[in-house]
Parts: sequence; C-alpha cells; structure tokens
Amino acid sequence: MIFIKSKEEIEIMRRGGQILARVLSEVAVEVRAGVNLKKLDNLAEKLILGSDARPSFKGYKPTGANKAYPAALCVSLNHEVVHGVPDDRIIKEGDVVGLDLGVFYEGFHTDGAVTIGVGQISETTQKLIAVTKESLDLAIQMITPGVYWGDVAYEIKKFVEDNKFSVVRDLTGHGIGKNLQEDPFLPNFGRKGDEPLLKEGMVIAVEPMVVMGRPEVEIGLDGFVYQTRDQGLAAHFEHTLAVVKDGVDILTL
Repeated sequence: MIFIKSKEEIEIMRRGGQILARVLSEVAVEVRAGVNLKKLDNLAEKLILGSDARPSFKGYKPTGANKAYPAALCVSLNHEVVHGVPDDRIIKEGDVVGLDLGVFYEGFHTDGAVTIGVGQISETTQKLIAVTKESLDLAIQMITPGVYWGDVAYEIKKFVEDNKFSVVRDLTGHGIGKNLQEDPFLPNFGRKGDEPLLKEGMVIAVEPMVVMGRPEVEIGLDGFVYQTRDQGLAAHFEHTLAVVKDGVDILTL
C-alpha cells in the first residue's frame, strides 16, 4: 500500500531531512585516511540525538535479517555496496567510502547517502562516483506527478551503462514515511511505462547503486552488508524526495 503524505507531514519530513543532511555533511568531513569507522558512527549518533531525533537504522531489523542492525550509520568500503557495519577498520588512502544515514524525527523517517573517494583515486573511480551522483540528479529532474517510475528507471540504467558501469539489480529505492521502508519499491532499471505511476504526495527514497564490473551482489558474513561478488568497486547516492504538484521537492538538503 502506497501512503500519500499531507503537506503537513511532508514539512515534518523536511525538518527531519534537514537534520539528516547536516549530520551527513559533518560526518563526511571526517572521512579521511587513518579514521576508524566506529568514530564516524559515534559522531553520527551523537549529532542525531543532539538534534532531538534518533537514528532510523539502529535496532532496525531488515527483512530476512537474523538480528537488528547495530549502528546509527552504514559505512560501506570499496566493493561493499550498502549496509556496511562500522567497525574497527581504518580508512586508507584510495578507499571508496559510502555513508548511508536514516533519521527518525517526529514520527517520520528520512534517508540519504553519499559516496566519497579518499585522497588519490583513479580516474575510473572518480568517474564511478560522478556517474552515480549524476544518475540520481537525472532521476530528480524527471520526477513529477504523472510520470511512470519505469521511465525514470530506464533512463538511470541507460545513463549508467552508457558510461560503462552496471546498476545493481537486487537492491532498490523505496517509499518512506512512518516506516523506514514502504511501498513502492523502486528499482534502478526497468521498462518505460512500468508502474508505479508517481502521484502528488508520494515520498520516496531514490538511491542509485552503481558498480564496476558485474552487477551481482551477495550478503557478507555479518548478515548485513551487500557486496559485489566480483569485488568491483561500488558507489551509492540517495535523497528522500516528495512528489509535489509542480515536480519534486528534495527533503534531505
């Protein structure tokens, strides 16, 4: 069931999204060689709690998981696509670091992600990160009431593959609101005309996940992280978006 949000609910989500954007920006500044992943998680949780909100992810039990997610922040390194658990690993020069954060504020969730290259990275890795971000920007430009998600997803996949990368098939964007994940689920590939039809009042988390090499992923030994099977590098960007009368409103800014 797709939940249509009122203008008042969207405004609450905007305030939560502003908290998320500020926290994600402050954590991103700390991403550099020599930093412990747990330090990033501790900072994110401290900043969220200090904003009268709480982490969406900590204690969340995804479908199929045997246990609840243990951290406030997801930190995914290199070939890890999403849901990396921040542990005692140390960021190194040349790493690709994905930060994914959820914030629960006044009864509603928002969700956002960025990917950062640490220090000197190859031109191909720079391109991977840029193309992933640009594919999200492309989606945002297309979203408006009356557009089929399949049209958006088709263009995401085409843009990514035209740039010689692959779209992950097994992970998708999703609706968001009182629940962290709601209908509809939004793959980053599809056919023109595929449902859902975007309608005013829908709030969606759009999140292209793009990899070098093959698109297949697998769950890591910890039961949370999704990683590429062929060890190809991955990038991930995400915004929470409200479909509004004249187009789209980015709530996580």
